[in-house]
Amino acid sequence: MKFLLDWAARLPLMPLVVGAIFLAAAPFVPQPHLVEKARWLIEGTPLKPIDWFDILWHSWPLLLIALKFAATARRQQ
Repeated sequence: MKFLLDWAARLPLMPLVVGAIFLAAAPFVPQPHLVEKARWLIEGTPLKPIDWFDILWHSWPLLLIALKFAATARRQQ
């Protein structure tokens, strides 16, 4: 776990933010996939395995940003 946190702390933040914006918002029309999948989850629509992969694919930069912030906070303690 320490190796993963050290690796995440060294990642540059701006490319992660740009990637997160584009992947989280893609496709831009008619609505982003993450919004659509969240709506499906709230409505109780059953999701197929490809939908779970889609959620993971569109949210991995957000997860890396969260990991980077956790690593930075851990280093400051």
